[in-house]
Amino acid sequence: MKAAIVTAAGQAPVYGEIDAPGAREGLALVAVSTAALSTFSKSRSTGAHYSAQGLFPAVAGAEGVGITADGRRVYFVLPEAPTGALAQSCLVSPDRCVAVPDGLDDVTAAAIANPGMAAWAALVERAALRSGETVLVNGATGSAGRMAVRLARHLGAGRIVATGRNALELETLKSLGADAVIPFRLENEDPAGARSYEAALASEFAAGVDIVIDYLWGLSAKTVIVAIAKNAEDGRAVRFVHVGGASGAESIDLPGAALRSSAIQLMGSGLKSVSFPRLLDAVANVFQVAAATGMRIPTRVMPLSEIEQAWQAPGTPRVVISMK
Repeated sequence: MKAAIVTAAGQAPVYGEIDAPGAREGLALVAVSTAALSTFSKSRSTGAHYSAQGLFPAVAGAEGVGITADGRRVYFVLPEAPTGALAQSCLVSPDRCVAVPDGLDDVTAAAIANPGMAAWAALVERAALRSGETVLVNGATGSAGRMAVRLARHLGAGRIVATGRNALELETLKSLGADAVIPFRLENEDPAGARSYEAALASEFAAGVDIVIDYLWGLSAKTVIVAIAKNAEDGRAVRFVHVGGASGAESIDLPGAALRSSAIQLMGSGLKSVSFPRLLDAVANVFQVAAATGMRIPTRVMPLSEIEQAWQAPGTPRVVISMK
């Protein structure tokens, strides 16, 4: 069968041919139709994600959509190594599959599963969003951030603030549910840019923000935390949920005074901080919302034969690989 094959850690996959997997007891054989190139899928495929098994050569792809041998249309995640989602078929444990509702096409299901799961888990499982609360999404212009804005609105947030580096993209989020947008520029860890961003955040935290969903980390996350400490009402808890590190920074210089002088609650959201069954429940909930409301994200469909070009494509619109 045709597949995207990673030969060593840190390497991009190449288009090739390998033996198709045979049926195995206790595993579902899935004929794959589509697979999205999410950040999670790419980093796990190359061994960079903390959950990676590091077995090479292997087929790339940590999640996809397809048909099981008994005819069920499913989203699946974490197929059995060394088979992966970026191939014409793979083996998956049945408890890693979620039914795809009839009102959702394969491309959309593949595209929204990961960003939808991340946003739902952060908002519901970790932050425990309550109706009427104010949510700030730090880094809202990517696929995951856009989903967080839309799901926060669907889940009853009273006010949504979206931040990001692309001012034009931020404006489009107003039509998706954002009440206010805050653009910022923080190239090269610019202190002046951080001060400008902090000043723009001040009025929001003074008025009251309940939840921060952070997709960036790095200097922008530190700036948000400092703005909370300086401007939030004394004793008002702000649940800061770190979801992704799109800034590329793995660590930040966090001043202890920011924690001592605020009621901020720092937490992460992802694989292991949320149980695996709850993450799959998040996918199922997002699928139901998308099927009922027509919720979509921008996608670009590319064939498996172009995996090498697709791997280098920008993250927005979300690239979905078709196995046909």
